[in-house]
Amino acid sequence: MTDLQKKMGQLTPEQLKGMRRGLEKESLRALPDGKLALTPHPAELGSPLTHPHITTDFSESQVELVTGAHASADACLDELTRIHQEVYRVLARHGDEMLWVASMPCGLPTDETIPLGRYGNSNVGRAKSVYRMGLGHRYGRRMQTISGIHYNWSLPDLSNAEYFGLIRNFRRNAFLLLYLFGASPAVCASFVDGREHELELLTGRTMYRPHATSLRMGRLGYQSDAQASLAVSYNGLEGYAASLHEALTKPYGPYEAIGLRNLGGDYNQLDTSLLQIENEFYGTIRPKRVIAAGERPLHALRERGVQYVEVRLMDLNPFVDVGIDAETMRFLDLFLLHALLSDSPPDTPDEIAALKHNQHLTAERGREPGLRLERNGAEVLLVDWAAEVLAELAPIAQHLDAIKGGTAYAQALTMAQERMANPATLPSAQVLQGIAAVEVPSFVGFVRERSQAAREALMALPYPVGEQARFAALAEESVEAQKAIEAADEIPFEQYRAHYVSPDRLTPGSAAAAA
Repeated sequence: MTDLQKKMGQLTPEQLKGMRRGLEKESLRALPDGKLALTPHPAELGSPLTHPHITTDFSESQVELVTGAHASADACLDELTRIHQEVYRVLARHGDEMLWVASMPCGLPTDETIPLGRYGNSNVGRAKSVYRMGLGHRYGRRMQTISGIHYNWSLPDLSNAEYFGLIRNFRRNAFLLLYLFGASPAVCASFVDGREHELELLTGRTMYRPHATSLRMGRLGYQSDAQASLAVSYNGLEGYAASLHEALTKPYGPYEAIGLRNLGGDYNQLDTSLLQIENEFYGTIRPKRVIAAGERPLHALRERGVQYVEVRLMDLNPFVDVGIDAETMRFLDLFLLHALLSDSPPDTPDEIAALKHNQHLTAERGREPGLRLERNGAEVLLVDWAAEVLAELAPIAQHLDAIKGGTAYAQALTMAQERMANPATLPSAQVLQGIAAVEVPSFVGFVRERSQAAREALMALPYPVGEQARFAALAEESVEAQKAIEAADEIPFEQYRAHYVSPDRLTPGSAAAAA
């Protein structure tokens, strides 16, 4: 029996049955011609500030759908499907918009034309919009229109140290998830117009990398020169928190040059530090904690510890109507348990740099035959390293299936092994095949067809009257909640902003932190 099997056996059936997962799924609203919809977030969907399941991400044109935490992948997907159904029905009543089913965006207008998310006139609502204005100034609005699906995962009775051990191992083996599930090897040329890149012309207005898996997670996607200077360690909560604290409080020259406000007095950004708020930090996985109203996420982590992890590197699968399927979610369960149970030595600056290198290589060249990654100072074939990890997942899958009944986890592992054996079946390869198969080959043409098919399929599903009434009530309640927040404001926005970004609010025990 291996050490990993012994550790697996130490997790009680009750603990494993207490495993929970939830989803956050972003999608652009697109027009039938494959261009970005510039209409406001539909009022019928409620307030994006306060609705528990339907909000917006960076842009007013970018819907974010949020599930609760569930005991099974199927239950989680059922909820995500119902939320989709509601959104599609509202969109259908007001026009012919659809949800874009790919991570890389549809046809984009000029950068300044992309609308920022709007959240009303309250201080907290204005802060959310100003934060997005800052993201636009810092990274460009086009980059922020990239969409993904986040997997929130927890296991009962884990310590901070155990969660951080999981995070370190997740990062070490994250290349495998990019390889198996990356689905963004190509982009519409509008995404890179006027920008330096290393993409090749595939056809017409479609750019790509021949062996790419997830351009979203490569240098073309969620990257920044500013954040490249951050060497965040995941060796424990204290060190992680200290790294983020510095980035949130230390002025950064190029952002000071942008200025807090423009000459007309409007805000350019929330702050001139390296990070405006915690969510600006781009990472493949984050330690998370549910926060109280107005509380800073870093304060919550420091005060009460890690509650769950947020996996952030998953592309939308354009071949799945809601972006992810149960088999993929079960594989993520296996992968996260493997990361938790495997030995997890401390990370080092050299290893952190190597992991970033591996991420970019896999994202941009993952399907390239003979591709080698860096591990412990030596080069190793991606496929050999992947095979090692998959072999170690087998006893975990067996154990989970024995507890839960059936063979669902073994089937998820088999799916991954079959993809490794036949790279043509990888989502990234299938996307390129799909682009070639449309009447006029193009990224936009392929995703437009898939988006229309997803809309039709989800609209055709039964939708109980009770669900319609429930979502109508949620929308109404969210609007009233926003009004209440706006009515309760007692201080000017600048006073609110300065207080919110105060370093004191990041520190446990301070009087300002709880306010």
